[in-house]
Amino acid sequence: MPDLISIDYILLVIAGWLLIGACGLLALKKTAFVARALFPLGAVLGIILGATGLVSAFGGPQTAVLPIGLPDLPFHLRLDSLSSYFLFVFGIVSTGVSIFSAGYFRKGEGTPPGLLCLEYHVCLASMALLLIADDAYVFMVAWETMSLSATLLVTANHRLPEVRRAGFLYLLISHVGALALLLCFGLLQANTGDYTFANMRQQHLNVFWATVTFFLALFGFGAKAGILPLHIWLPEAHPAAPSPISALMSAFVLKTGIYGVLRVTFDLLHTQVWWWGGITLALGLATALFGVVLSAAQTDMKRLLAYSSIENIGLMFVGIGLTILFRAYDMAGMAALSLTATLYHVASHGAFKSLLFLGTGTVLHATGERNLGHLGGLMRFMPWTGWAALVGALAAAGLPPFGGFVSEWLLLQSFLFTPGLPNSFLNMLIPIVAAVIALVGALAGYVMVKFFAIIFLGQPREQKLLDAHDADNWERLGFVWLVAACIFFGLFPVQMVLAIDRVTHLLVGGGIGTAVLQNGWLLLAPVDPDRASYMPVAFVMILAACCVVAYLLVRRLYHGRFRRSIPWGCGFPFQTARMQDTAEGFGQPIREIFGSFFRMTRQLPSSFDKAPRYQVTIEDPFWGLLYRPIAAITERIARIISLLQQGRIAAYLLYSFLTLLILLLVVNQ
Repeated sequence: MPDLISIDYILLVIAGWLLIGACGLLALKKTAFVARALFPLGAVLGIILGATGLVSAFGGPQTAVLPIGLPDLPFHLRLDSLSSYFLFVFGIVSTGVSIFSAGYFRKGEGTPPGLLCLEYHVCLASMALLLIADDAYVFMVAWETMSLSATLLVTANHRLPEVRRAGFLYLLISHVGALALLLCFGLLQANTGDYTFANMRQQHLNVFWATVTFFLALFGFGAKAGILPLHIWLPEAHPAAPSPISALMSAFVLKTGIYGVLRVTFDLLHTQVWWWGGITLALGLATALFGVVLSAAQTDMKRLLAYSSIENIGLMFVGIGLTILFRAYDMAGMAALSLTATLYHVASHGAFKSLLFLGTGTVLHATGERNLGHLGGLMRFMPWTGWAALVGALAAAGLPPFGGFVSEWLLLQSFLFTPGLPNSFLNMLIPIVAAVIALVGALAGYVMVKFFAIIFLGQPREQKLLDAHDADNWERLGFVWLVAACIFFGLFPVQMVLAIDRVTHLLVGGGIGTAVLQNGWLLLAPVDPDRASYMPVAFVMILAACCVVAYLLVRRLYHGRFRRSIPWGCGFPFQTARMQDTAEGFGQPIREIFGSFFRMTRQLPSSFDKAPRYQVTIEDPFWGLLYRPIAAITERIARIISLLQQGRIAAYLLYSFLTLLILLLVVNQ
């Protein structure tokens, strides 16, 4: 028997996930078996997938052809450094989510647990197949399978009307994007009839058709990633879905859009025009700023994290836009730096955002609440969840020593080290964009302070919170896995950059791995250690030393006494939980400064109300500006077309006869 290669292991993992899903269908209502046996087995396959992706990232491309599909349309598969890196990240995320799900789905989520297991593992298998697809046919089959299975997962609790609406919206946006992708692949094959990616790499489109192809890809993949203004499904689907599904979607389903843009722009297209990068950068910047501002104003913890994901996707598109700019001007080193920052953020965001969503799932199970105004003080009742959420919040805020800091620091270096571009307009705008990126990072820290403090600190705002229970053993194991990923991405950036270096060499013809490796594995210096460098292990050691010294000074050398007392409350002795800062109060400065970003509705109390209430409702402005007018126009057109449906066979035969007559006249012309 010949030795198996990496792509064979990936196919075995895909087959294993499909088999696990089939077993779940056979054990439709056996919750204990599905949760304690099938989901952990799926996690083991995730570990194998991640390890295979990491190993194959340092090897050469591998190809395979599977004799399945339609006649004369077999499945062409290819494993290169780009797909290997995304498989590595996918393996890490899917493992953590699958382990957590073994404890989370102990009572099901509306859909029978066995059916949920099938949908979940089909979604995993389709994403893995998508990453190794080497022709448009396989890619679209995997893409549509992923979209359909994700829709079913979002609507797991389908008895609720708002959940069904969220699932329909997600499916609608996904299919609109899929139509753009079909047109994109149709242009890439250049009228050859060969839809393999190998053939597309050989085609050289002129600038006009390359531009049309790029923007079709940006629209189609941007709809999946959640870029502005195609983001509208994301804050609706995340609150509707079970928390592990929200974690999987935010941590990796969105990243398939990033993967698709990178694959088309830098692998299948041979042309990069500088203004493509300018538009992508501006779109990403608008998405990031819009997402973080809307996130700061939310009172639903899952919607807050959903808008935070939009912000992070925007930062990735900023990195892609900057890479296109550098690539268009043949600045391979700077293109490699910005692409490294983008790919690093793909991994770090996958770890910390899945950790945060899983933490909200535990809180939701323990309290039945996702409204921030009804939570508080959970750190003392749910310490495992609280500490895991704290790590995720610190990483999402871009603070060292976690991976979120490294990726955003590298992105800022891409701007700060930008040499003089041969375009005076861009040279003027780059510092402004860098300043906005810094603002987005600061607001992201603000959002994470709000998220963690309102949920876990202070006093419980509801009596029922006193009975909150912490995560079970399976959920804790999932937390530990993802916390370890956040720490690894933060402490070992040099090793991560070396893995990413193979991807940048494939896509932009350069890398920063050689320059980084010259300074050893402890020091990260993307360009020059005299200009900017970061030593995460030393940072952690200095931080730990400061904590030890402070402990010794206070507890051993000074007085050593430990005293508890009520904190000072402005001289007022009768403090209650209702006097704590609320989510609305915390977000008020953002609402005042960025009021034009929102559509706010205020419910003001009257002086005669016996139980006065003040309420602020925040609505995404794109609903009123874009989507409701489109829906109204569509409904009007549908009403006009419905006039043709008379319900009489004679009328339908007349329509057919007139159609044939018109076609004959056109052909004769």
